[in-house]
Amino acid sequence: MRPAEANHPTTSPRSRSMRGSRLFKKIARRCDLYLMLLLPIAWYLLFQYGPLYGLQIAFKDFNPAKGIVGSKWVGFEHFTRFFDSYYFWRLLWNTISINLFSLLIAFPIPIVLALIIQELPSRGFSKWLQNITYLPHFISIVVIVGMLQLFLSPKSGPVNGLIEAFGGTPIRFLEEAAWFKPIFISSNIWQNMGWQSIMYIAALIGINPQLYEAAKMDGASRLRRIWHISLPGIVPVIVILLILDIGHFMNIGFEKVLLMQNSMNIEASDVISTFVYTTGILKGEYSYTAAIGLFNAVINLALLLLVNRFARKLSETSLW
Repeated sequence: MRPAEANHPTTSPRSRSMRGSRLFKKIARRCDLYLMLLLPIAWYLLFQYGPLYGLQIAFKDFNPAKGIVGSKWVGFEHFTRFFDSYYFWRLLWNTISINLFSLLIAFPIPIVLALIIQELPSRGFSKWLQNITYLPHFISIVVIVGMLQLFLSPKSGPVNGLIEAFGGTPIRFLEEAAWFKPIFISSNIWQNMGWQSIMYIAALIGINPQLYEAAKMDGASRLRRIWHISLPGIVPVIVILLILDIGHFMNIGFEKVLLMQNSMNIEASDVISTFVYTTGILKGEYSYTAAIGLFNAVINLALLLLVNRFARKLSETSLW
């Protein structure tokens, strides 16, 4: 036997067979757990990876009568059409600005809320506050938009009633483009901040209580304990959730935007997701909107990879 073969012996067929037999026995022993995996695996294969086959229509002039294979190949024609359109920069700016302001304003609020709930001396009041703040998460988007229309109505809404009581003139909040983004973002914060704070509360509970006791004995104030113990203790959770948020940075749930959208505020409310819905589903331009959706997904993927790599270098916490 040559030295190279002695240093790196090949695995014999008998050894591989024994290893495969042991693996099969382990799987058979816990077959109930593996059977539970079949449904989520099937869901991912059918609804997440299966539709990837249809991405090729972004490079074709898709004709439902001819099918995906029979449709004419047009290359990057749909992408060029979108980039050269007069509404490209408007859609891109509205999508980026809504997500950017949401990230800067809405992302820290659940963290602050979790710290407040954790630091409240009364356990009963903290539970009450937690329940009150996460209940809006279960309200339907349709109901949320209906509440906005009711409260912000220029004729009978309590907000405009209060403005008139102080001598002001009624404001048509939902019909003015300048008010769309503040209303959309603030209502999202109100609806989701309590639910999103649950992850941070769970992370805060997992911090060793002896750290707080030692800090108290050293004379550290409450703010010092929060800054030096609580926040560092939940940094890994913050980083992971931040990466996940940035991973779908270009995605905005089009349902709420579409329900709040009208001809008066279209300049600020028209985003990529609503454009894909109205142009692709309602007008039947499947190839064109598939190209727009692919462009959107590529940006999300690039941001996810970039932020994940940056987080791994900076804090040694990442998705992979």
